[in-house]
Amino acid sequence: MRLGRLGSLEIGKVLETDLAIVGGGPVGLTIAELCAKAGIAVLVLESGLEEQDEAHEELNAVEFEGDGHGGEYSALRSAFHGQLATLWSDQRQPYGVRCRGLGGSTQAWAGKSAPFDPIDFASRHWVENSGWPITLEELGPYIEQAGEVLNLCPAAPVARFTGERLASFYWQFSRSRSEHFDVMRFGRMISRTRPPGVDVMLDATVTRIALDPSGGRVSHLEAADGAGQRHKVTARHFVLAASAIENARLLLASNDVAPAGIGNQHDNVGRYMTDHAGVQIGTFREADIARPAKIFGFYGVQHHKRAHMFMHGLALTPAAQESERLLNAAVWFAPKRAPDDPWDSLKRLLKGRSADRMHDLVTVMRGSSTLAKGIGVHVINSPRFPSVLKGAIANSAIRLSPNFVAGEFQSGGLPHKLCGLSIEAITEQAPCRENRITLSGRGDRLGVPLARASWKVGDLERRTLLALARATKAGLAAAGLPSPDMVDWVERGRAEEATPIDLAHTMGTTRMAVDPRDGVVDPRCRVHGIANLHVAGGSVFPTAGHANPTWMMLAVACRLAADVQREFGS
Repeated sequence: MRLGRLGSLEIGKVLETDLAIVGGGPVGLTIAELCAKAGIAVLVLESGLEEQDEAHEELNAVEFEGDGHGGEYSALRSAFHGQLATLWSDQRQPYGVRCRGLGGSTQAWAGKSAPFDPIDFASRHWVENSGWPITLEELGPYIEQAGEVLNLCPAAPVARFTGERLASFYWQFSRSRSEHFDVMRFGRMISRTRPPGVDVMLDATVTRIALDPSGGRVSHLEAADGAGQRHKVTARHFVLAASAIENARLLLASNDVAPAGIGNQHDNVGRYMTDHAGVQIGTFREADIARPAKIFGFYGVQHHKRAHMFMHGLALTPAAQESERLLNAAVWFAPKRAPDDPWDSLKRLLKGRSADRMHDLVTVMRGSSTLAKGIGVHVINSPRFPSVLKGAIANSAIRLSPNFVAGEFQSGGLPHKLCGLSIEAITEQAPCRENRITLSGRGDRLGVPLARASWKVGDLERRTLLALARATKAGLAAAGLPSPDMVDWVERGRAEEATPIDLAHTMGTTRMAVDPRDGVVDPRCRVHGIANLHVAGGSVFPTAGHANPTWMMLAVACRLAADVQREFGS
């Protein structure tokens, strides 16, 4: 693999390759490596650098039109997304979370992964615009292939909770193969493995997709470096894998030959945007958390000499969804940080942001044992610590204490003092034509119009969240578990008063459909009417399920890579 920066090239140089991929996130990098193995010359164009930086993060600015931005809504988004996405801000991205840098969203994710359910692919009479043109069975081999890429276990633990309305659901964490107490970071992984045949160009923001005069093929891409210097990229085939927001934005902005934008002859580009709506529905008091935390905690599973970690939650059964006309939805149980968490106090002291220095000093001293655990994990993750021992320690820890390892994954190796357990709900959205990406009248510093997001949570999503909350309380009681304190809007049955936020799982803006009047790409992810342009990632999903989508995104990407290989006769 060759790694370069666009700004280092001589002015006017044309980049030539077989396959050009826009976007260096997990989807783009997976397609690149699979196609390179088949002998195809691949060039990945990544807008950012190896790590995130402020200059490129500015290019993620988006305008927003939706439910009550500001106040409680923005505070909830900042608390949720700001834990992992360090350069992200609600002001710059009032909708969505994108990371400019090699590895894309995996620079800031928690590694949480799960496959979709069969019902997610079905045409449900109570969910308008539902149904995929491909089946779960058709994706089966690619789900297995994507699971291997993500270092996941193909089989979940046995169900520990069954009922008519709720049943066990398991997420698992995608583990790094080299940094054993971290999740999979695709940028670091490809920088380490350096697969032959893949060239990666950093600081290469694609600003336009150029069609030939017929409008039926892509002739080249226009890419700009941070200083605004433009270069042309030619290829036999092109894949757009730049996130659901950027995929739609770039197709709409490339409107010199196709006035409405590429693939937008039926006004579908950017429409049917979905996300996962999330909200807290209840909490367990500190005295009651032991049993729920044990049942709905983390489980280690051994598979092919590797330890895998699963997180146990509850999901609405297909029967409940159909009988009550609900969306697919689930709950998970999240530890709550104590107000006197020593790591938070230490970080404030080190950054000089402590409002009460003496209080924070006392908190740090009292939490010395917790801090010592974090220091120990950092020693293990040191490059000087033998890799074989790292793997052995991590695998043993997952088997013996999966809750401890989960804390390391979710907090970057900093164990926190906890004081409770919250119940968090997540629901899919029904595909709504008015939830969409359009172009702003303002442009970024490279002249590309900003994306404008219109996103609202509808009545069906709110009704689903309320039904899920009630089913959870009843199900826990039936199982003999302590009764949680449900939030006020649940107790009063006022779903309209909930404040659900987007969970950074944007999908659907270039949805897959057999008929071009119903979508942007065909069932093979090729843009309708464009012979040599495919779109990859969650933007092609017709519906979103409730599961974190990375595993399914990579499954569709593996299928697309096989199609591209056939295009080249490989």
